[in-house]
Amino acid sequence: MNQENAIEVRNMSKRFKIEYDKSRTLKERLIRRKGKIEYNEVLKNINLDIKKGECVALIGTNGSGKSTLLKLMTKIIFPNSGTIETNGKLTSLLELGAGFHEDFTGRENIYFNAAIFGLNKEEIDRRIDDIIAFSELGSFIDNPIRTYSSGMYMRLAFSVAINVDAEILLIDEILAVGDQHFQDKCYAKLKELRDSGKTIVIVTHSLNVVKELCSRVVWIYKGEVRLDGDPVFVIQEYLEQIAKDHKESVKKAIETGQTQKKGVVFIDMP
Repeated sequence: MNQENAIEVRNMSKRFKIEYDKSRTLKERLIRRKGKIEYNEVLKNINLDIKKGECVALIGTNGSGKSTLLKLMTKIIFPNSGTIETNGKLTSLLELGAGFHEDFTGRENIYFNAAIFGLNKEEIDRRIDDIIAFSELGSFIDNPIRTYSSGMYMRLAFSVAINVDAEILLIDEILAVGDQHFQDKCYAKLKELRDSGKTIVIVTHSLNVVKELCSRVVWIYKGEVRLDGDPVFVIQEYLEQIAKDHKESVKKAIETGQTQKKGVVFIDMP
């Protein structure tokens, strides 16, 4: 692996098995034949280098494979072919409250979650005041997690993740949750981490944030890397393709009778 890179993806593909009419009981398994199996190839022959200190956005429509790629980078799931290598301590924010236990308090969950990221008790003790202060949870920090709103979950999860001194930070749309004040605070912190040399990979549909935060954009289209480069150029091409795809889908729906043709007639008056 090139030591200048934080993440290297080589000839990587990922597919998921879909089994129809799956037997759910022992009796069904004994008397029924095996259900139909199909494979959905989500990512196809991905090659990608993310250098240390880069802030990169993965964009694409829902189902394009960008979140799957992020999960592969964290090694939550593994590719069917090819390789993914990371160089440096990694932390991720992929699912709201992942690693939290709802019956324990926010303070207790800080210790659990930070331990998953590799910190020992002494290291967490030194950071816990900063984590609580950033989360702005106040007295709620000693309430059970099950009493938290989704925004409070996000505050706590983000506060832990940015205080574990990771070299690579992976984020999947989690920052869309929460009030505007805390979102702005999170993005300001991400800029601070970016400027300090941390590697950040973010999946988001907020294109304005991408332009402001990221120096590079990777567009995933139907499981493949369509474009990789300057945010303004890549986003413009992405939006044009979305408009084209929408036009084609509407045209197909009209031709198949799934929707009616609609229009506006303008009449010029003397």
